Amino acid sequence: MHALRIDDEDEPRVLVVDDDEDNRSLLLDELEFIGCRGIAVANGEEALAELGRSDIDVVLLDVMMPGMDGFEVLRSLRADPTRRMLPVVMISALSDLVNVVRCIELGADDYLPKPFDPVLLKARISSSMQKKRWRDQEAMYLARMERQLAEIERERARADALLDVVLPTAALRELKMTGAIAPRRYENVAVLFADIVDFTRYTETHPAEEVVANLDRLIVACEWALAQEGLEKIKTIGDGVVATGNLSQRHRDPVMAAVRAGQAMIAAAVENPAGWRMRIGISFGSVIGGVVGRSKFSFDAWGDTVNVAARLSGLGSESAVFLCPDAWSRVAARATAERMDGVALKGKGQMDVYRIGEIRAS
Repeated sequence: MHALRIDDEDEPRVLVVDDDEDNRSLLLDELEFIGCRGIAVANGEEALAELGRSDIDVVLLDVMMPGMDGFEVLRSLRADPTRRMLPVVMISALSDLVNVVRCIELGADDYLPKPFDPVLLKARISSSMQKKRWRDQEAMYLARMERQLAEIERERARADALLDVVLPTAALRELKMTGAIAPRRYENVAVLFADIVDFTRYTETHPAEEVVANLDRLIVACEWALAQEGLEKIKTIGDGVVATGNLSQRHRDPVMAAVRAGQAMIAAAVENPAGWRMRIGISFGSVIGGVVGRSKFSFDAWGDTVNVAARLSGLGSESAVFLCPDAWSRVAARATAERMDGVALKGKGQMDVYRIGEIRAS
């Protein structure tokens, strides 16, 4: 290989912009001699047009030209986000260093004095190509980083959306602020358990797709009913739903809200294609709330109030809303109920239970 040829895997593409035909011809010859592919234009307008349709590595740009001069071309390139990093070497006579300095200040990378020296031309092209490679690598790195950051943000959004489903609003807020959710005791909490009557028997006599589709339809309706009353679903257990009022979000009337939500859930079960019956158990008192597990953690609630609601949801075989005495005392003036004396509840002994009738008009 000739000693003056550019040591580059690809043939550098160089755009020559000069209004002097002799200069253009001379530079094209010199570029070919050092292993570059030259493209020549006579003015600034042609230069921008050529840059718009060709993949150029370096621009050799004359300063003084009629029409759009070198300054205007340079300003246009540096103002274009897609071409602002393109290496530009100004062509100027040694006596015109004032304009060369001005071009450097405007963003030109280097200058090539007239008359042209092949050794210096090769040095300028090689230097410009190295700068271009560095800039291209930097641009690729930044683009890759931006894609990775965007993917991280998408993953974070998906994680937040999942946590928003798993955790109560206040617990999610605490997790984001502190990185943990401290277990605590909550007072004056309404706990609602909902259970589908004879669900297991239904699953044994119907196709899996139908079972899941109908269950999903009912759970979505239950979630909507709970949200309408300002209650929070804690979890789904098989065919059952567990929700609370006044646990992580303040609620002025959680028991009545649970009664209304329970009645709406019963109506949704009846209207479901499966025509299910649903029993609702509602208790009122203190609970402990927190997060357990690591691989598939979830927020949960524990305590006697939770156990009582679960036991109430298992009473009878018909659709009904059952309340413990403490829950009933919160709504007794605003609803009718059938009192069921001394009902045996597993783990609790006997308890008076109230089966809700109607909610009185306020």
